[in-house]
Amino acid sequence: MSEPVFFRRAETPTLADIVSWTGAAAPAGFDTNATITGVASLELAMPGDLAFLDNPKYAPALETTRASACLVSERYAARAPASVIPLVVADPYRAFAGVASRLYPTALKPGSVFGSAGVSPGAFVHPEARLEAGVIVDPGAVIGPRAAIGAGTMISSHAVIGPDVRIGRNSSIGANASVANALIGDRVILHPGARVGQDGFGFAMGPKGHMKVPQIGRVIIQNDVEIGANTTIDRGANRDTIVGEGTKIDNLVQIGHNVSIGRHCVIVSQVGISGSTELGDFVVIGGQAGLTGHLRVGAGAQIAAQSGVMGDVPAGERWCGSPAILLKDFFRRYAALDRLIARDAGQKPAS
Repeated sequence: MSEPVFFRRAETPTLADIVSWTGAAAPAGFDTNATITGVASLELAMPGDLAFLDNPKYAPALETTRASACLVSERYAARAPASVIPLVVADPYRAFAGVASRLYPTALKPGSVFGSAGVSPGAFVHPEARLEAGVIVDPGAVIGPRAAIGAGTMISSHAVIGPDVRIGRNSSIGANASVANALIGDRVILHPGARVGQDGFGFAMGPKGHMKVPQIGRVIIQNDVEIGANTTIDRGANRDTIVGEGTKIDNLVQIGHNVSIGRHCVIVSQVGISGSTELGDFVVIGGQAGLTGHLRVGAGAQIAAQSGVMGDVPAGERWCGSPAILLKDFFRRYAALDRLIARDAGQKPAS
């Protein structure tokens, strides 16, 4: 059985092309016509590959790499072997991402799993749905009445788009995702299994039982948002759940009803955000952190992994721990506890 190729290279650039794309400074006298046939890590790169170095931890690997060229910051350029052309850029990782995107564009978002063009005969599209030219719908997908989908958007196999949903242009809805009660912008990516617009968790609690509260809000997802596999975003209870433009959400994240997330936030896997919490722009939340409801997290704040946030976080601050506190206070308390343990251990008689 032959080895499959999942991502085929779209073009074979020369080093001159790489320099043009990235704005890199290259040493004099290098062969501008040499071609780049792939991208790889420093350890695995072979002749013809382009690599990058952005973390000092991997600087020793630069000295032994077999790559043809490497995107590096100026401070590490001299450590490249004579066989490797150092391409000096301000941000090697971002430059590498730009090159890889041009070489492997199909890796950027889910594509048709069936190789469909247009609406597959095996799709279920309601006659009242409105699809612009160029929409791709895979077999098994369901699109409900009055849904509207923009040109260039792909609806993958067994995805479900509910009644009256709006999806903009050049978006991608992965296999088995479901979208209901939602307005979705342009260039939005929903990875397989994502759930958007289902009931929020709302009940009027009481000694005789818990009465369900109708969730009558929507989900609004602005342009250029990416949502990971099996992430769930509940619709609002009495106002909208909002995800701001450019925000990136990892797999297995839970976002409750009425949550408002600002622009260009980063939310890592297994985070849980309770209802009516508000995040400002450029907030970063590490994996497995939990935020209780009705909080405000200011713009640019950072919350460390596994933190339990139970109070408002001012803009620009970094919090850690459970219950979460300022990062500097967390380390101060940790150091004090360490000293107490060491002191007590020193007072104990030797066994």
